[in-house]
Amino acid sequence: MTAPAHLFLLLQHGDTFFPSGAVSFSWGLEGAFNEAWVGSSNELAEFLELQLRNRWATADRAFVHAAHEQSTDPAAIAELDQLLEAMTLPEEQRLGSRRAGGALLLAHEKLATPGAADYRRRQRSGDVLGHLAVVHGMLCAGLGLSAEESAVLSAYTCCSGLLGAAVRLGLVGHVDAQRILARAGPLIAELTDPPPPEADEATSFTPRHDLAAICHESQHERLFSN
Repeated sequence: MTAPAHLFLLLQHGDTFFPSGAVSFSWGLEGAFNEAWVGSSNELAEFLELQLRNRWATADRAFVHAAHEQSTDPAAIAELDQLLEAMTLPEEQRLGSRRAGGALLLAHEKLATPGAADYRRRQRSGDVLGHLAVVHGMLCAGLGLSAEESAVLSAYTCCSGLLGAAVRLGLVGHVDAQRILARAGPLIAELTDPPPPEADEATSFTPRHDLAAICHESQHERLFSN
């Protein structure tokens, strides 16, 4: 595949226009917003940086990479799913990850991405969980993206999903969201420079974000699923 074709593929699958189902999730941001500890653009930028440093780089990236490397081994992918389930504490985050993974599988099944139809069938039957990071890595391999490209795409969609949620919550406007996204670029480059951790060595330490997600479960008026 030529470089322009690779670039086009990354743009296509990183665009919020792509029907990934991400608009339904805030990944704990709505809970943090409702609890009033994220209420400004600076606090939002800090929330995003902590997510990238202490969750994405140390856990999600590991699972994206492992699923990419083992994309043709269904048993190994299912084991990665189980491991990610076990290390995700808040129920809303586990459910959100599985729902987002299912939405991504559905879109890729319709696009005939290799591996998507079979894994979605197994998820619907309850044989596998279909967590987002695992599904993302597997599908990116099917698209022909490299492991590094898959990781950068994962980080970008993490940022765009959180910042899109912030705009819909009225926390920031589109321009401020773009400023925060621009600042995240060098951080993502820094975080993707060293090799990713192995999946069985993945860690996540975002306790306040987890508490926000847990509190979100009991809030009656909610815009997002988590």
